[in-house]
Amino acid sequence: MALRSALWTVMTGAAQKAARALKRDFGEIEQLQVSQKGPSDFVSAADLKAEKVLRMELAKARPRFGFLMEESGEVSGEDKHHRWIIDPIDGTTNFLHGIPHFAISIGLEMDGEIIAGLVFNPITDETYYAEKGKGAFLNDKRLRVSSRSNLADSVIATGIPFNGRPGHKPFLKQLERVMGAVAGVRRMGTASLDLAYVAAGRYDGYWETGLQPWDIAAGIILVREAGGFITEANGGKDIMKSGDVVAANPKIHKQLLDIVVAA
Repeated sequence: MALRSALWTVMTGAAQKAARALKRDFGEIEQLQVSQKGPSDFVSAADLKAEKVLRMELAKARPRFGFLMEESGEVSGEDKHHRWIIDPIDGTTNFLHGIPHFAISIGLEMDGEIIAGLVFNPITDETYYAEKGKGAFLNDKRLRVSSRSNLADSVIATGIPFNGRPGHKPFLKQLERVMGAVAGVRRMGTASLDLAYVAAGRYDGYWETGLQPWDIAAGIILVREAGGFITEANGGKDIMKSGDVVAANPKIHKQLLDIVVAA
């Protein structure tokens, strides 16, 4: 990899250390399906354990930075300009069911802007990393978004609102419209990896609503540094606040955005 910055070293080291336990835990999933303790309790424990390792390792390297974490919430740091945004297991439902498509996601925010991001799938050993102005990478390979210019030839990813959350009817309208315009729609259940796949050119675009900052922080800079466009579903730029995302290569972003907005 051309990019071996101090931040890269800190973030990859933390992710790899947290991943060791996750890989062991993932290997126990089959037995956990019938355990008295229950798989949900186990996943919660795995989440907390991974988050603790990430926080400890990142704080060791940057002791003054704050944190925003899925499990533990917000922790202010002495440095009010920087904070880590962490999801220890993005794709917990996949993890719980033994599906090897989940990730550790780490974003670094400076004064409200994401300046570095890492998405690591421990099972496939794929590390997606981006730093502002320095490009996006998958392990040692430089990433670029796809070059397809027609929605009809494109594969688009999405996420379905969870049971109990609002937004199912609007989503079904969006899905119907997108399905009628593209080559295929994929729903893999891990937002950070969906955005990483857009950065890698595997998906041509992606949209989802109602996401949390830790779901998307790392993915935002991955897409941008790989040459893609990422906005809110209404075209705005405050993605972290709204949690609504439309990401794509520059040639189809507006086409996808128009379809999602029209629905």
